[in-house]
Amino acid sequence: MSTPRAFLVGLIGSGIGPSLTPSLHMTEAARHALSYVYRRIDLGDLGLQPDEIGEILTWAERLGYDALNVTHPCKQAVIPHLDELSPQAAGLGAVNTVLLRDGRRIGHNTDTSGFESAFRDEMGDEEPGAVALLGAGGAGSAVADALLRLGARRLDVIDVDHSRAERLAGELARRHSTPVRARSADGIADVLAEADGLAHCTPTGMREHPGLPVAADVLRPDLWVADIVYRPLETQLLRVARERGCRTVPGGGMAVHQAADAFELITGIRPDPARMRRDFTRLIEATGEAPSRPPQPATSW
Repeated sequence: MSTPRAFLVGLIGSGIGPSLTPSLHMTEAARHALSYVYRRIDLGDLGLQPDEIGEILTWAERLGYDALNVTHPCKQAVIPHLDELSPQAAGLGAVNTVLLRDGRRIGHNTDTSGFESAFRDEMGDEEPGAVALLGAGGAGSAVADALLRLGARRLDVIDVDHSRAERLAGELARRHSTPVRARSADGIADVLAEADGLAHCTPTGMREHPGLPVAADVLRPDLWVADIVYRPLETQLLRVARERGCRTVPGGGMAVHQAADAFELITGIRPDPARMRRDFTRLIEATGEAPSRPPQPATSW
């Protein structure tokens, strides 16, 4: 009997202790009889800065890692240290998966495909309409691209760093024919008044960054709300949005689908996302933080 190939994978980011991605990968790998070890590389715990990502990659190569997942705040900082980018990652200017193959570092982005699949899970075949995107970082870039592929009619990009919003809007406008605008963070209430949906792509709502990214009174029943944060699974934004009658797209769906896509890149094996979603639910329940989720309100745009 041949020995199954062994995989050593890492997750690089800050405040990643609660991440369920390692458990998702290792649980799926066990089903395929793979030897699969997935380690967290937390910048905060190690006293490292995002600009040291190049050194981290070098050590990962020396230690025999096969791949690395990359999360906040390194999705864009990692790019100058890579040898090759997939077309999607190159277009987005953000990477969340790095394959280490034969001395080369190859960057991919499964956040964008993960969000696209999660949106379809919750919203079916409906198009996003006019969307306000809050957060123009690496995750925001991935979500924005997915929304435009999903058929968004217009995209308004908002970031506290307006120059970053302008930069992302310009990049998106060059790749897509859909109108994309950078809007001021001070005018978010006006933007949402004209929007069909809100896609939240900042760390606000994470355990390390609690809070509500927008005022509750700007959320109305005919607005859909997506949050990329999944720890906690029900963020304050999602809870308030549901209370106000909004349909929601929780971050857990994106987390599962991006993990499934990354697992396939790393191993060459396509996992079952529905099965991984059940694993994700069990892992969340084991933490004692899974909320009872009410039915989605029947809203039309």
